[in-house]
Amino acid sequence: MSDVKKMFIDGEWVEALSGETRESINPANGEVLSAVAEGAAADVDKAVEAAKEAFYNGPWGSAPAQERAALLFKLADLVDANAGELAELEMRDNGKPLRETEYDVADTSACFRYYAGLCTKPMGQTYDVADPMQAMTVREPIGVVGLIVPWNYPLLMATWKIAPALAAGNCIIFKPAELTPLSAVRLFELIEEAGFPKGVANLVMGAGPAVGARMAEHPDIDKIAFTGGTATGRKIMTAATGNLKKISLELGGKSPCVVFEDADMEAAVDWALFAIFANQGQVCSAGSRLLLQESIHDEFVEKLVACAEKIKVAPGDAEGVEMAAMISEAHMEKVLRYIEIGKQEGATLRCGGMRLTEGELSKGFFVAPTVFTDTTPDMRIVQEEIFGPVLVVQKFTDDEDAVRLANDSIYGLAGGVFSENGARALNFIKKLRAGITWINCYHPTYSEAPWGGYKQSGIGRDLGTYGFDEYTEVKQININLEPGPVGWFEN
Repeated sequence: MSDVKKMFIDGEWVEALSGETRESINPANGEVLSAVAEGAAADVDKAVEAAKEAFYNGPWGSAPAQERAALLFKLADLVDANAGELAELEMRDNGKPLRETEYDVADTSACFRYYAGLCTKPMGQTYDVADPMQAMTVREPIGVVGLIVPWNYPLLMATWKIAPALAAGNCIIFKPAELTPLSAVRLFELIEEAGFPKGVANLVMGAGPAVGARMAEHPDIDKIAFTGGTATGRKIMTAATGNLKKISLELGGKSPCVVFEDADMEAAVDWALFAIFANQGQVCSAGSRLLLQESIHDEFVEKLVACAEKIKVAPGDAEGVEMAAMISEAHMEKVLRYIEIGKQEGATLRCGGMRLTEGELSKGFFVAPTVFTDTTPDMRIVQEEIFGPVLVVQKFTDDEDAVRLANDSIYGLAGGVFSENGARALNFIKKLRAGITWINCYHPTYSEAPWGGYKQSGIGRDLGTYGFDEYTEVKQININLEPGPVGWFEN
């Protein structure tokens, strides 16, 4: 086991004030990768003081956009220069296949470059009002921002929040998921190397009930941006009322993948597999509900199951690996409990449904690709987010029935539809209550486009110009071009 990984506060690498640590585990084999500092509320307070000083009295709050952009471009270059190391680190800490972490690292540098470019672009409006007045708006940073991310895309989710927050001129306190802190530590080493002023970017590691809760309630944190489960999102929303801090929440999903009878079946099967089994199904936007039109249901399921049974499940660095380990033993057990619930509810298990333990899988947390048919809308496996490689299949009769079933969820994060009829597909998407949608594909994501959902899938948006705006305040400025008395009162 390597030396303890420290937190980064006010430009210094520091241990937790309590001296406590936590072990980071490789989900593929249970190996201890490193010990990391285990922070608490007092460490958050220390980081907030550093961020306040950097924002209000340091160089960052008033730094020109060109300076912020230059540092973000430099950080993107450093990510590229260390791409192999970051991908390997992410694979071991998270458990996902190496080919996926390589994509994540490439997306990370692209996201930093996008916001580096965006922060120098026009950020206000002018208004043609009655003479002698000139009215305008400008966008300014919010101030001290708390960022909390999940474990399923540790490096990429960090970047989705860090990049726009810093580009807008905020100072940040960043909390990675306690299960996957290692790529965040390496990213902050690169932030230090890039030359960001001290106190601008602070890393505090620790458990949600200690570090995350303190960030949500802290009176000197002006905004919280959180990605994670809906139950935790509610707690953050409640805690944030203390100082009415701004919030953005990207939460859970139970997203539909809808296939009409006129779809290209071979392509739809391939995308449906990708929609649920990419990253072991540990994706908030996963296509975990597969809705099939009655006339193609049986044939589609046969083809889908045959393909699912051939998916190679292995450690993330194994040759030809297609699906890897779950994040932890506890999460694996949760997924397995849901599989048992599905059986008890009367759904038909078509494949998978068990932990895999043969050979090189014996020490890791692996679950076979799982497919249920004969499901009904009232089943827990249909309504609740499992966050694993478990697909539930539903039948529908016509377009209206497809829309009804697709929208029968407390969530509204994402959804996809497959049809050779473009008008039919677009009409469906327009009726789908979800924030991220696809036609004849599933999962493509871009830094340029907003990410977020309807209903209990959250508040606000990540990415794109919308994601940048989440980290700014709008100020109205009115200028009298003919200064003088207003003459409203008789003197």
